[in-house]
Amino acid sequence: MNEQTVFVSKVVKPERKMLVKRGKKAKEYFEYCEEVGCDVWNFLKSFPQGVAEPECLWLPEKYVKPGTSEYVQGVEVATEFFGELPEGFDLIELPESLYLVFKGPEFKEEDYVDAIRNVQQAIAEFDYAAHGLKVNPESPRIQLEPIGTRGYIELVPVLSIF
Repeated sequence: MNEQTVFVSKVVKPERKMLVKRGKKAKEYFEYCEEVGCDVWNFLKSFPQGVAEPECLWLPEKYVKPGTSEYVQGVEVATEFFGELPEGFDLIELPESLYLVFKGPEFKEEDYVDAIRNVQQAIAEFDYAAHGLKVNPESPRIQLEPIGTRGYIELVPVLSIF
């Protein structure tokens, strides 16, 4: 794999509610699909009360229910959402969090695995302390759908160490 530039920026995600579908033991997308199926994503994309694009999340321990996975798929809903939950879904409330957005370059759709590896390698090698930051263990890490025309994107929650 050729190394490629990964752009890093900051964003604050406000307090929000997420409709999530939990897995059983999944730690990543393919395990998740084996456990709950790959059609969850399309359901989330078409969920009428969704207010943003669906996300995959690695949940901190405090959001993981016993017997469920840390890796989930979900969609943000309005903070006023109190509607009936679809069967098999949960509603979680997430705090406002500062995130580093790691965005890889555009890629050919068939090269999505390399695009994901490139960004995840950049995340693993990033020197958070040199930027006055540390990873925030209280907020979920976020994975967006790998779309070749925009590049692969992950968001890592961070806290200032100053």
